[in-house]
Formats: sequence, structure tokens, C-alpha cells
Amino acid sequence: MTEYEAIIGLETHIQLNTETKIFCACKADSWGDPANSNICPVCSGLPGVLPVLNRAVVEKAVLLAKAMHAEVQSDSYFDRKNYFYPDLPKGYQITQNDHPIALGGYMDLPLPDGGTRKVGITKLHMEEDAGKTKHEHGRRLVDFNRCGVPLIEMVTAPDLRSADEVAAYLIRLRQLLRWLDISEADMEKGHLRADANVSIRLKGETGLNEKTEIKNVNSIESLRTAVEKEIARQIREVEAGNAIEAWTLDWDEDTQSLSKMRSKETMADYRYFKEPDLLVVRLDEAWESAILADFPELPLARRERFVREYGLPEYDADILTSERSLSDYFESVNQAYGGDPKRVSNWLMNDVLRLLNEQGLEAKDLKVTPGYLAEIIKLVDANTINTPTGKALLEKVQQTGQPPKEIVEAEGLAQVSDTGLIREIAARIVAENPDSVEKFRGGKEGLMGWFVGQVMRESKGKADPNLAREVLEELLKG
Repeated sequence: MTEYEAIIGLETHIQLNTETKIFCACKADSWGDPANSNICPVCSGLPGVLPVLNRAVVEKAVLLAKAMHAEVQSDSYFDRKNYFYPDLPKGYQITQNDHPIALGGYMDLPLPDGGTRKVGITKLHMEEDAGKTKHEHGRRLVDFNRCGVPLIEMVTAPDLRSADEVAAYLIRLRQLLRWLDISEADMEKGHLRADANVSIRLKGETGLNEKTEIKNVNSIESLRTAVEKEIARQIREVEAGNAIEAWTLDWDEDTQSLSKMRSKETMADYRYFKEPDLLVVRLDEAWESAILADFPELPLARRERFVREYGLPEYDADILTSERSLSDYFESVNQAYGGDPKRVSNWLMNDVLRLLNEQGLEAKDLKVTPGYLAEIIKLVDANTINTPTGKALLEKVQQTGQPPKEIVEAEGLAQVSDTGLIREIAARIVAENPDSVEKFRGGKEGLMGWFVGQVMRESKGKADPNLAREVLEELLKG
């Protein structure tokens, strides 16, 4: 049987989370704004206007270049990319071509088998976004709100080998962009857009064959599906004796299908030349040092450190480094707790993450400060409160922002460890449920959990569950 392998590269457009656009003072993020409500003479391309570069765009580009191990250039230039389309009011896009902000680079992509794949970066440059067209009531309408939104275009080498690797790369890239706080990286809002260049070859070959480009995909899962479908199509075409043509393909989310948009453009079609209205971007050593002064430990490095330093399982470390503020929160709680890091990890992964998901928060937004969570865990460890009360206390602290010990004292939540009181409650439950007692003594020992639950209910969750079990075992088996 003939074996093929996919050769895939990605072109990603990353919308930077600056306050203003790249060359004017208009608001950068216009998601949800009325059409054409966030434009000015500069970004709408009126005659006689001049662009002024947003300094923050350069700084965020340098951060990403550093994270991607790219070589930041001291001098870079903007160019004009010429093409005519309704959403491009100037008739050209200001971008970088010959002398971009950074050269080279790579991302180490963890693979399911435990290895990594080095995904090379062939382009990393700054540019402005174009507008957006849409069809409505038989007319084609243009919204210029996105014109001038700052982007970094980053293109990978053809180093990915499957649709799953494409998805894994985008997940890691999205994590990195949020970690560095340079983009919200929400694909549904267009903050992160990815086009896939796909070709196939016989396994063992080294050459590159004709490729197609998949566009207009707005989620990672949809891109995974689109790439899978295109790989399967190309294999069918080759096995039928047909040549693969260099098409640009459009993804239809409703029908989950690809269709031909046009033949792919070439570099010559764009007639690049230097942008005459902008000076060289000169990044001297002092400016670069200031940008990188607080450069953070990156997620993969922190994940490895969590395993090595705290003895966490790789699964825990991966979850806890999925988002920077959660990662920082874990370390702060662990420092305040001073005990087993795995115990802190369990609380975060089982209870804090649930709270964050339910309330749509990030860890840095919690009223349950790292110190408060450490205090709750210590109260449980000391048997001052039981685990169910601790979980409920977490919710109460988040609601009120009060210290855990104050809530425990004010609401009388301390655990009941009085053997006499627990025996009194247990004896009453045993006396009131003779059928269940008979079934338990007849071999249905799983009912012990039900009996313990009844004691906990009667004590309003404050009984020591271990002590309740001991007393019940004595009453039921005695």
C-alpha cells in the first residue's frame, strides 16, 4: 500500500492588543462596533494623509520574536504591497518584506509520544490589517473598521506533518501570545487567523510538491478538519493520476467543505517597494533592553521546572502552565502553604479551575488570594474544618472577599469532632432506618457511604467524616 505524508506550513496573522492602530490614533479593537464607526482619514486611505508608527507595535513584535528565538534586527523597513480589493482603500497594504523586524526563529512543539518537533519560522514581520467585506441583501458591503489594525504575520516552514500537529501548534501559539500579553488570540474574533499551506508526498521523499492554501477558517478545530479533508482530497487526486494545482481554497463552516477561490498569487503580483512615508525602524540596544527587561519565563520552560522543582506529574504541570496568571497563582499559593505542592495542585485543578470556569475569571481576578487559599488548605489539614466545608468555604471567600478564618468563626463552620455528639446522631439514624441496617448486615456494605452521608447531612456538613465512619461501623457491625 502506498504511504503518503503531509507537508504543512501555516501563515498566521496575530492582532496585537495595543490601544490604538498601527499608523493612527483610532481604537485598535473594534469587535462589535458598528461598521465604519472606528476610522479616520489615515486608516481609510484619504489623499494627503501620512502614517505615524505606533511604538507599542514594535515592542510587542520584539517580545514575540524573542519568544520564537528569532534574530531581532536593529534596522527594519516598511514596504508597500500593491493589490486592488474593495477592503483595501489605499490600493496597497503597508507591510514588511525585504527587511522585517526579525529573521528566523522556531518553536519547539511537544508531541504526544513525548518528543518535540522543531517548527521553523521563515517570516516574522509587522503590518496593517485590511478591512472586511460581506454580502447582505444581494449587495457587497465594506467595513473599514479593521483597516490599520496592527498585525504580526508569522509564517512557519513546512515542518508540520498532520492536522493534529497543526492544531497543537496553534494551541501552543495561542498560549504563548496570551502569556506574553501581546494578543487576546481569540480566533472567533479574528485576533488570531491562520491559513494552511498543504501538500503531500510519498513517505521517504524529500522534495516539495505543489501546495494549496486554505483560508477563512475561524477556529482551531475547523482548521484541523479542513486540513484533514484537503490531505484526503490530494491523495485521491494523485492516485487517480491527476496533478495537484496551486489553488487558494475557501472553507465553508456551515457545510464543512472546501471550494476553489482562485489560483494562488505570486510575489511578483504584489510589486513590493519601500514605503516612502515611513522612516527606518531603528531598534537600538537601549530600547531593546528596556523591552526585554521583564521578559518572563516561557510556558514550556515553566512546565519543565514545575515537574523538576515541585515533583508534579506532567499532566498537572501542563494544566497549571496553560495560562500565566494561573501559573503565578500556583507558585504564590505553594509558597504561602509551605507543604506538599501536589496538595496545592489538587486544590487548583479540582476546585479553583471549576470556580474560574463558572465565573469566567482568570486567577489574577480571584478574591480568593493565594494567601487565603493556603489558609483554607491548612484549616483542612488541621481538621479544623472538613474537606466539604473547605470547598464551600472557597466559594464563600470568593463571594465576600473575607478571610477564611473570620468566616469559619462567624458561621460556626468548625468541624465537629465530639465523639459523643456524632454517636448520638449516628445512633438515631441507625434506629430510624432498620431496612437499610438489615441490608447492610446482609452484605450490602456499600450502604456505609449512605449512612455517613446522613450523618453529614444531620450535622450540616460539620461532622468529621472519618470519625462518623468509625462510629457507624461500630454500631452497624457490633
